[in-house]
Amino acid sequence: MIFITGDIHGDYDIHKFKTDTFPIQKDLSRSDYMIICGDFGLIWDNSPEEKYWLKWLDEKPWTTLWIDGNHENYDLIKEYPVTDWHGGKIQKITDNIFHLCRGYVFEIDGRKIFAFGGAESHDKEHRILGKSIWNEEVPTEEEIQQGRKSLDAVKWNVDIVITHSISTKLQTYIFEGWGGYGINRQTDFFCELDEKLTFDMWFSGHYHIDMKYDDKHFLIYNNIVMLTENGFERIYPLKKNCKYIDKLPDIFEITN
Repeated sequence: MIFITGDIHGDYDIHKFKTDTFPIQKDLSRSDYMIICGDFGLIWDNSPEEKYWLKWLDEKPWTTLWIDGNHENYDLIKEYPVTDWHGGKIQKITDNIFHLCRGYVFEIDGRKIFAFGGAESHDKEHRILGKSIWNEEVPTEEEIQQGRKSLDAVKWNVDIVITHSISTKLQTYIFEGWGGYGINRQTDFFCELDEKLTFDMWFSGHYHIDMKYDDKHFLIYNNIVMLTENGFERIYPLKKNCKYIDKLPDIFEITN
């Protein structure tokens, strides 16, 4: 089985994986996957607390897969070697926690999943380059070209898209007037995906809300969803700290 959730920000939002709030985990195994849509945050400062929570997550019964967001320490991430896995490139953080590198299509549990991390921070003025923000948060043109190459190989047809941010078009429509979210080569590339790519569902983190935009695009934060044959089922519905939850249309309230 494949599960998908939003940002965990290190230990700040990792509570959603506790046994009492996510009891289905008692029946899971290493052949089940939890995908985190960016802002993993547990590769940040090598502190004892961070190492504790990495070990805690590593010992969960599933395999954790994550894409990078904007709040990651890219200097530390670079230290992990890149290897092949399920058709794409990963960095193995622990035995059971893998970073999905940008721009690859992974074959996981019978599904083709296109993963593309990164996003531009909306709070750059409060961060220090090389200490709390890194240039690598915005993908390079080379990484975007790698994404196109991977999609060419599958004829621009996948089952699931996993990103941290969303397209320029969607971001402008949803967040116009609230400001702060950057428009860049990545959000423009995601417009290209929307036009050319055949896919069933696209999940994004970053915005700290749980929202259904349409039948294919979902913003996810506190929810954990389980992919099913015909869509997904919401497993964990907590809405703690969801910004703008009362202002957005069509809030994430569906169960298939």
